[in-house]
Amino acid sequence: MGGEEKRIAVIGTTGSGKTTLARQVSKRLGIPHVELDALHWEQHWVESPIDVFRARVAYALRGDAWVIDGNYSIVRDIIWSRADTIVWIDYALPLILWRLVKRTLLRIATREVLWNGNREHWGAFFGRESLIAWAIGTHPRHRRDYPLLLQRVEYAHLTSLRLRSPRETATWLASLTDHQ
Repeated sequence: MGGEEKRIAVIGTTGSGKTTLARQVSKRLGIPHVELDALHWEQHWVESPIDVFRARVAYALRGDAWVIDGNYSIVRDIIWSRADTIVWIDYALPLILWRLVKRTLLRIATREVLWNGNREHWGAFFGRESLIAWAIGTHPRHRRDYPLLLQRVEYAHLTSLRLRSPRETATWLASLTDHQ
């Protein structure tokens, strides 16, 4: 597979590298990158209303070529019906957790501004807002649900790629044709 992909959805557990890969694909293919978190989160970590979020996603995907990253099931029908390729980053949970801890600590330490002025805070490690707990809980669910979803008739048009290691990811990325 290489070069023919134009509408790519990158999915995977929190911390797996979805946004990083989507940015790399965007640059490599010269197509727009859409980050679902940026469309979903308002200031002060307020979730956008569902109808607003869905409208934002539909608007962002109106073009012929794009790469989008994220797992929001409330907009899956919009994304997957318009995509031609699903790239599932399915790394081992220990690797994901290691990367997630490093990324989160760096974001907290540097006070990196994310979407709409939001910054990660210690709640990303502790309590009900914990990204670690979220990753641990969603990883097995994704492994159970994604293969079943990808077999559904409404998604038969999709080319799906399941990347199980950073090496597989690098190989796939290298196979993409650079834009001219």
